Amino acid sequence: MVKNPITSHFQSADPIFFTLLQKISLQPISKRPPAKYFQSLCHEIIGQQLSGKVADVLCDRFDKLFGKRSVTPQGVLKFSEEKLRNTGMSWAKARFIRDLAQKVSDQSVQLSQLDQLSNDDVIVELTKVKGIGPWTAEMFLMFTLGREDIFSFGDLGLAKAIQKLYSLKKKPTRKQLEKITKRWSPYRTHAALVLWKSLDG
Repeated sequence: MVKNPITSHFQSADPIFFTLLQKISLQPISKRPPAKYFQSLCHEIIGQQLSGKVADVLCDRFDKLFGKRSVTPQGVLKFSEEKLRNTGMSWAKARFIRDLAQKVSDQSVQLSQLDQLSNDDVIVELTKVKGIGPWTAEMFLMFTLGREDIFSFGDLGLAKAIQKLYSLKKKPTRKQLEKITKRWSPYRTHAALVLWKSLDG
């Protein structure tokens, strides 16, 4: 394995996690342009509490509603909740996506500036939208803004992967998770991606 600063950090900070890294390589972290922020958030809402495969299918159906046009707040507001629901998403998620579209349209939520904000401020801004809680905002920070030091303490998959990796008898508490993941900073997003990947095996 070719060493890079992130791998070296995990090797010195957490030998147990480093053993996992020797089986599962670091996953790439990408950053999306501001023009894609709205579409990304719609996808995050659709994907809440669904497996990756199911979420991908529903997101694809949602995108196809727009044909060759971009996914925009104005476009969403032209669709009824029923039209959105027909993609397979729940009624609640249809309402949440329309609420997001409305708040972005009237600029009570400013998406274009999110990349300039701190992690905490991004979460505060996004959770103004119905149906967007800390978990959805954290996924946006990871997968759209490409922030490298995010860990979602409310994510059940991450808790499960940590329980298995550290041979814990019970699901780890928030305090235990904070203690373990503190060692990984400033690369907690990288660790989370590897932990999710470990659940696929």
